Amino acid sequence: MLPAQKIEELSNYDYDHIWHPYSAMQGGVPVYPVISAQGVRIRLANGRQLIDGMASWWCAVHGYNHPVLNRAIQCQLEDMSHVMFGGLTHPPAVHLAEKLIEITPLALTSVFFSDSGSVSVEVAMKMAILYWHARNLPGKNRFATIRNGYHGDTFGAMSVCDPDKGMHGLYSDSLSRQFFAESPDCRFDAPCTKRDMKSLTELLEQHHQQIAALILEPIVQGAGGMRFYAPDYLARARKLCNKYQVLLIADEIATGFGRTGKFFACEHAAVTPDIMCIGKALTGGYMSMAATLATSEVSKTIDQGDPGVLMHGPTFMANPLACAVALASISLLEDTDWQGRVKSIEKLLDAQLSHCIDIPQVKDVRILGAIGVIELHQAVDMESITEQFVNAGVWLRPFGNLVYLMPPYIINDSDLTKLCRAVSEIVGNLPE
Repeated sequence: MLPAQKIEELSNYDYDHIWHPYSAMQGGVPVYPVISAQGVRIRLANGRQLIDGMASWWCAVHGYNHPVLNRAIQCQLEDMSHVMFGGLTHPPAVHLAEKLIEITPLALTSVFFSDSGSVSVEVAMKMAILYWHARNLPGKNRFATIRNGYHGDTFGAMSVCDPDKGMHGLYSDSLSRQFFAESPDCRFDAPCTKRDMKSLTELLEQHHQQIAALILEPIVQGAGGMRFYAPDYLARARKLCNKYQVLLIADEIATGFGRTGKFFACEHAAVTPDIMCIGKALTGGYMSMAATLATSEVSKTIDQGDPGVLMHGPTFMANPLACAVALASISLLEDTDWQGRVKSIEKLLDAQLSHCIDIPQVKDVRILGAIGVIELHQAVDMESITEQFVNAGVWLRPFGNLVYLMPPYIINDSDLTKLCRAVSEIVGNLPE
């Protein structure tokens, strides 16, 4: 706990000089100083502890300050913290690549490391364009996707985010023009009909000669709307891509590493993409790291084309510390009953949140794996609702009209129940 004067000094300097995500430089939503985190609890500078329902934007699946992940960082630090990846390699990168190839769909055998999810999407888009260029089809250089999607904040990634409901409308005149199909209405547990596929089918039929790849968030659309759709939609999209010679990019940045109840969400549809993007939970929330995996067909074709190389190279590509903790995080998942724990979280979320559909302010309630979503009729007042959650002893970060939980997998039933009750009570008291 810090003295009140020190807390005020930190908060004031932050207010005057530091931008936060999706926030004004000054006058934005207040931020809360943190001094430590342990397990599923975030400790504020004033001594208050909050149960984290966000897993720090979905990445801290093992919670905070985990001894296994701490040890992985410490051991690697004794050898080296970083070395450039241009012309060099090292055991953590090689072993992580081996592990990723082992756990992802069988055909994905080529790995490109980067340092953020947005960059992994940029790399995937470059791969797709290079692939068709090498196939002497340079006109296939645009992308298809579905509305309500989110793929990152860099320019290529922004171009395939929802152009109307997304967060990047002000940049629309500067972004590449892509093709958008209507997002499917078939819910996760409902059948997918020909009507659900109509928009995507027509789009690919009419424009496939210009389209390098279809990029989707498998099963769960994240920050674009927290929508869950039927696995059969993804399976049918895969078949359409095959029919019209369009690559399939699976953006598993938010859904990977168990969040939906499968290790990767595309497993719900038994689909193998041509390219897959992963990040967030890759390192258990310890360090920023991502990867783009591709089939040998994609990588070999790029190698045989012009210029014969993938022109991308982040400075901190395959950082040894990040690789080491990623390996430890994946091993920790594999050595524990993560699937059973995610199922238990899903069951409790369903039991504790389903009744919220009876609250007048609530439009929909959706539960899948370790994800619970309450969709409201109206957008929330971020400052007010965040303060209410903090006063209730929990940390949640709603956006727009969505209040959602994506807790660490290690959360116990008591803490998860407290989170759900806080959501139910606060949502229930929102103005109609």
